[in-house]
Amino acid sequence: MTLTVSPESAARLACRASGLADRSLTQLHHHATSVFLLADDGVVVRVSSDSQQRQLETAVSLTRWLVANDFPATEPVDVPQPVACAPYVVTFWRHYPQPQRGAPSAGRLGDLLRALHALPPPPVSLPQYQPLTSLKSAVDSSTYLEPSEREWLAARREELLDTYGKLEFPLGQGHIHGDAYPGNTLWDEQDVRLGDWDEAAVGPRELDLANTFQGVRFGRTSAELDDFSLRYGYDIRQWPGLPVLCEIRDLHTLGSFIRRADQGDAGAGRQLSHRFETLRNSDGQAQWGAA
Repeated sequence: MTLTVSPESAARLACRASGLADRSLTQLHHHATSVFLLADDGVVVRVSSDSQQRQLETAVSLTRWLVANDFPATEPVDVPQPVACAPYVVTFWRHYPQPQRGAPSAGRLGDLLRALHALPPPPVSLPQYQPLTSLKSAVDSSTYLEPSEREWLAARREELLDTYGKLEFPLGQGHIHGDAYPGNTLWDEQDVRLGDWDEAAVGPRELDLANTFQGVRFGRTSAELDDFSLRYGYDIRQWPGLPVLCEIRDLHTLGSFIRRADQGDAGAGRQLSHRFETLRNSDGQAQWGAA
C-alpha cells in the first residue's frame, strides 16, 4: 500500500527533524509551494517539490551570503536545511509579519535590484538561466491540458525561445534573482526584503526588470513603472526586447496553474483557461487574476 504524504505532514516531519516544535504550525497559503507558519518560533516553513532540491540548496546558501553582506534578502533559519521528505523538500525562513499599510511599492523593488546587481559575484554556484524549462516539464506531463492546448504551448514556447536567442542585452549578464517582482518583496518594519530565491541564476539583468512590467496584467500603473525605472536607474521600456521577455513571463506563469489543475484545483483550471485564451488570441492587455 502506498501512503500519500501531504505538504502539512512533510512540514511537521521536517520541523521535528530540525528540532522545531510543530504544535503552532498553520498554513499561510498554497500555490506552487505550500507555505506554513510556526507562530511560536517566528519561522516560515516552505514545502516544495523534491525536484527543486538543488535549487533550494542554492537558495539557502545564496541568501546566507547575501544577508552576511548586508543585502536585505529574506533570511534562512539557522538549522540544517533543506530537509528532504519525499516527495517534498522543506526549507525554513525567518517570518516577517506584514503590516496593514499594503505591500511595498514597485519603486522599492527597483532599489533592491539596483543593489543586488551591484554586488560582486556570489561564492555560490548559480545555474545558467534557461527560459521556460519548467513550463516544458509541466506541459509534457500534464493530464489536464487538451492535446490542442499542449501543441499550441509547445509551439509558442519554441517561437519565443528562438526570438530570445537573438536578443542583445545592454545590461549584460550576472547574478539575477530570476523571479523578481513586487509580490516577492516583504516589509521588515520600515525596510523591505526580497524573498523567494528558488530561481536565482546567472543571466541577462533585464530579466529581473521585465517581470515588473509584465505586471500590467495585474493592474500595475504607468506611475509605478516610472518609479521602478527611476529607482533602478534604467528604463527597460527603451529596449526593444522587453515585449519578448514579458511574453516569456506570461507563458512561464502558466506552469504552476497547470500543475494545480492536474491535481484537481478547479479555480486554477479556470484561471489557466482564461490566461491560455488571452495568449492564444494575442491579447496583451487582458487582465489576469492571482488564482
